[in-house]
Amino acid sequence: MSDKLNFHFDVDGENFVSAGQASVQVKKNLRELGLPPEVIRRVSIAMYEGEINMVIHANGGFADVDVYEDKIVITLDDKGPGIKDIALAMQEGYSTASDQVRSLGFGAGMGLPNMKRYTDDMQIDTRVGVGTKITMTIRL
Repeated sequence: MSDKLNFHFDVDGENFVSAGQASVQVKKNLRELGLPPEVIRRVSIAMYEGEINMVIHANGGFADVDVYEDKIVITLDDKGPGIKDIALAMQEGYSTASDQVRSLGFGAGMGLPNMKRYTDDMQIDTRVGVGTKITMTIRL
């Protein structure tokens, strides 16, 4: 593949019914491309965690998955409140999710740590009151 393939998704904020649909579609798309199962698993997990974070914390946003010959780049962009303390947010178990969100089974504080764990590189660009852009790369 000489050019990149792009899969774009709008993530609906606070809609837990549709949460995860983008990551399911990415998984299907990557299977159709014949990518290795381990790569598909890593992309799916990172994508799902980011998608759920956008629903819980940022009132949605958009996700782009760019597939190149040698890597997959996932970009998550939102106009939410931003992350006040990235180091704290990266700690397993730390969560700012509401009690209502936790009662739905979300907000365990594993989103960002899992996104980092399942990618080869993760960059967080955040501004409080403006939003957050997370770029994750998985090498093929």
